[in-house]
Amino acid sequence: MDEFDAAKERADSLGQLVRRSGHYPLLGGGDINLYSLFVERAMGLVKPDGFVGLLTPSGIYADKTAARFFKSVSTKGRVSGLFDFENKKIFFKDVHASFKFCVLVFGGEERRFDETECAFFLHDTETIKDPERCFPLAPDDFARVNPNTGTAPVFRSRRDAEITREIYERHPVLVDRSGGGERKVWPVRYRTMFHMANDSHLFRTAAQLDAEGFYPVEGNRWKRGDEIYLPLYEGKMVQAFDHRAAGVVVNPSNLYRSGQKVEATLEQHQNHEWHPNIRYFINQTDMKDDGDRGYILTYKRITAPTNFRTMIAAVGPYTAYETNANNILLPTGTDAGAYSCIVANLNSMSFDFVVRQKIQGTTLNWYIVEQLPFIAPDDYDQKFGDMAAGEIVREHVLELTYTAHDMKPFARDLGYEGQPFVWNEDDRRHLRARLDALYFHLYGLSREDAAYVMETFPIVRREDEKRFGKYRTKEMVLAYMNALSAGDVGVKVGV
Repeated sequence: MDEFDAAKERADSLGQLVRRSGHYPLLGGGDINLYSLFVERAMGLVKPDGFVGLLTPSGIYADKTAARFFKSVSTKGRVSGLFDFENKKIFFKDVHASFKFCVLVFGGEERRFDETECAFFLHDTETIKDPERCFPLAPDDFARVNPNTGTAPVFRSRRDAEITREIYERHPVLVDRSGGGERKVWPVRYRTMFHMANDSHLFRTAAQLDAEGFYPVEGNRWKRGDEIYLPLYEGKMVQAFDHRAAGVVVNPSNLYRSGQKVEATLEQHQNHEWHPNIRYFINQTDMKDDGDRGYILTYKRITAPTNFRTMIAAVGPYTAYETNANNILLPTGTDAGAYSCIVANLNSMSFDFVVRQKIQGTTLNWYIVEQLPFIAPDDYDQKFGDMAAGEIVREHVLELTYTAHDMKPFARDLGYEGQPFVWNEDDRRHLRARLDALYFHLYGLSREDAAYVMETFPIVRREDEKRFGKYRTKEMVLAYMNALSAGDVGVKVGV
């Protein structure tokens, strides 16, 4: 403990010294990284018409804490080259294989470059000569793709960069703060409800509630007089268009991640009354707002660009959600169709493709989400046959989401008073494929672009080939793109 206290004191003293010096206005805030101080010092020492090249951790262009620095050079044409490497024990034998670093070449105040030569995920220096892996980005590209932070997107190939750039040229980001103030495509706000560590004193298990005189009631809740405890939904319980994807069981022998998910079976999904097993419950009085609506749009914060899918979102019941199941909220009184459009947009492959160019680690933070290109409300007026895009989305999201009685408020707000829809795996596959096809159209991507995008989901392909002997998702989406172009909205393709 003495060594820890001494190290903390040294770090605190260094931080104070750095901030008081006035030499590091861009990279001297927050937790101090020594490498970032060297970068900013080099920036201050280089001649106005000179340039400097540095080998530095990749956080210099990707981390939010470095955003002010990188934006100040990238959007003004001062960066000549950005070449990002994965260590893989190739370059530095004693450094972890997953460590990422980059070659950053930038100029002084008067030095300008028309384009920045970029390459990412490099394992050797020879690949920089490959025109498909090394490509130019203009200063406007950095400003357009990440307008709020100016951080760099991460493209694996020239084709990835071209498709992403075209999407951003046609569609606005969710929340744009680049010009001061906020410009929102949808009137959203972001929220986390309960932190698994900081708010743990509020949590109760079913056994604890039972011992305290509570009893279970409809909706997977516990009641005692006027007191009601609501289930706490965790990020691991949610999948795309599915708030009942898994339950949580506790394994006391696991010191880390004792709560393990247990995926729902087909039989459970087809039971409209079934609720997933819940680890903790929260007193209703400790909840935030928005209880009058009866449902909440949530997305999984912990993910990765190499997962089956990177963005995973669902409309779930009004209840408690932990910090890895982040909430996207709309103003009270907003038509439920807006929730349908946003959740469908989030779960589309075209959107997921862009997400994968923007996320570096395993956390899909809000500052990343708000800089992603969204389909604007007016674009949903586009007609496909006799139906507007918004009508198609509304119908499909209703059927994908309303599979249990606890989502009745959402169905009611969408104008549907019937029973929940039967969970049918093949029907859901067709519904999602038609939605993916629709969003490829809305984002302005051609069939060739769509086919390429779907090839960047190797796990989806592998699972399809294992189950169907072919990449069925791709074939279905391309078939539905043709059907939508022909105005045949209700036709089920024979793939």
